[in-house]
Amino acid sequence: MVLNMKRNKIIEALGQDKLIEHKQRVAFHEAGHAAGIHLNNKARQLPPIFFKIIFKDMGAVTDADVMAYQTTHDDCIARVEGGRLIESLPLSIDSLVRELTQHNDAMTQLMNDYMKAFEADIINLLIGPLAEAKHVADTDDELFNQKLVNLKALKNYGGSSDLALANEYLHSFSSNEQQREEKLDELYTAAFNFVNDQANWAAITKLANHILGDSKNIIGCEEIVSMLDESIDHFQNRRVMTGYQ
Repeated sequence: MVLNMKRNKIIEALGQDKLIEHKQRVAFHEAGHAAGIHLNNKARQLPPIFFKIIFKDMGAVTDADVMAYQTTHDDCIARVEGGRLIESLPLSIDSLVRELTQHNDAMTQLMNDYMKAFEADIINLLIGPLAEAKHVADTDDELFNQKLVNLKALKNYGGSSDLALANEYLHSFSSNEQQREEKLDELYTAAFNFVNDQANWAAITKLANHILGDSKNIIGCEEIVSMLDESIDHFQNRRVMTGYQ
């Protein structure tokens, strides 16, 4: 009887530890998406866009939710609402380019801006699972590089639905599989470099820690943007004060 009670307490403690671990992973995942939407878009001189992070009450998260997150990241625990610059994808970007530019040369700049937004949306999707992967690597004192954390590995970090949506974008980009793969590799490298940047990672970490300590189920756009900008400013000021170039 006593042994059973001790065993049950150990199992319960392990379950709580697992839940805490998953909450941390989710926090970094969503903080990564949010940092991409604000900081990556800003760096690419794209317009600001409204978004927010919505969390399920962690007290109501079940083992089934955790399993679903591990396998599909199907928004069972958290999601970023909004944040996409392109809401409706064209059937073919090539067709869209021909249609718009054949009548008006001024539309060329518009299409260039469209492609910048198109690529940024994909990069921001990839930043989420990459941020989760870097958090796991740092926690386990392991290396974080593109060979160990490749595109296929993102499925181990809640990235299945992110990759699926990225592929939806890419199918409108080109009907040629090789071109899609080359473009995805290019944008994956951009996402990896974003996450691996010290200033960006400091901002992602600050937001993730805020998420973990916040009891609210919704964190609004203004609060997120303010925190990310504050973190970047603090990082840059610290570099200036230490004379680091």
